[in-house]
Amino acid sequence: MSAQNSYMVFSGTNTRYLAEKICQSLGCPLGQLVITHFSDGEFAVSYEESIRGRDVFLVQSTFPNSDNLMELLLMIDAAKRASARTVNAVIPYFGWARQDRKDKPRVSIGAKLIADVLSVAGIDRLITMDLHADQIQGFFNVPVDHLYASGVILPYLQNLKLEEMVIASPDVGGSKRANTYAKYFGCPLVLCNKTRARANVVDSMQIIGDVKGKNVVIIDDMVDTAGTITKAADIMKEAGAKTVRACASHCVMSGPASERVQNSALEEIVFTDSIPYSHRSAKVKQISVADMFAEAIRRVIHNESISNLYLV
Repeated sequence: MSAQNSYMVFSGTNTRYLAEKICQSLGCPLGQLVITHFSDGEFAVSYEESIRGRDVFLVQSTFPNSDNLMELLLMIDAAKRASARTVNAVIPYFGWARQDRKDKPRVSIGAKLIADVLSVAGIDRLITMDLHADQIQGFFNVPVDHLYASGVILPYLQNLKLEEMVIASPDVGGSKRANTYAKYFGCPLVLCNKTRARANVVDSMQIIGDVKGKNVVIIDDMVDTAGTITKAADIMKEAGAKTVRACASHCVMSGPASERVQNSALEEIVFTDSIPYSHRSAKVKQISVADMFAEAIRRVIHNESISNLYLV
C-alpha cells in the first residue's frame, strides 16, 4: 500500500471547514462519514468507506457544546471497530484544558478526565495545538504532538514591521509564552498583574513595564469573554502606548467578547482558525493553521520529526 493510500482523514460536523483545508494541503480527499441525528438529540456515526488497515486521522476541535467531543468519541470507537490500523485524534483546540489542576477543594480536573476518556475510546496518538497548560501532555499515555500557533503568528507579526515593539502578557501565567515571542524579536516584555473577582470577571489590573510610545502586542493562548485582553489594551493605551494589538491561538470569543473587542482600544486581534468564528467583528482576523497540521500529519505518516516545525 502506497503512503498516499495508507491514511485517511475524516472530520466531525463543526471542524469540517478546517479538515477540508488540511486535505487540500495534503492532496487527499476528505473521507466519507455520516452522522445521523435522532429527534431526542442522540446521534450515531458511520464510515461510508472501508478504513480497514488504514491510519485514520480524525479532525475535531472540542469546543463547546459537548456534542463536538461526543462526535469525536463516537468517531474513534467506530474507527477501532472498523479495524483501522491506527486512530489519530487531531484536536486543534483541546477543550476543558483550563481545568488542569485542583485550584480549590472538591473540584474536577476536567483536562485529565477528557484525556482518560479519549484514551479509553482508543486513540493511538494526539495532535493538538497550544494547550492551555503544557503538563496536559503528561495526562496521556500515547504520543502527543503539541504544535504551536507561533508558527503562523510570528510570520504575521514580522510582516507588520512594527517599530518600538513591546510584547505583553495579559497575566502572569502567560509570561512564559510571551517571553518566547519577546526573545524571538529581541524586544522588551511587559506583564499585566490581574486579580479576578470570579471566573471570567477581572477585578483589577496593573501594568509592569513601560509602554509609552510603544507598539504593544499582547500574546495569549485563548480569548474567551475578552474581558482581560480588552482591559489590558485600554490600560496600556491610557499609559501612552502608541498602538495595542493582540494575538491568541484559540478564538473562543463567547458572550460579549465581540462587542468588547469592537469597543476596545485594540487595533486588531489575530487568531488561528482552530475554532470557527461566526460573530463577526471588524477587528478580528483569523490565520489558517491547516498547512501546519497537514505537514504534521504528513510527517507522522512518514515517521519524520516534527520538531523543526517550531519557530520558537
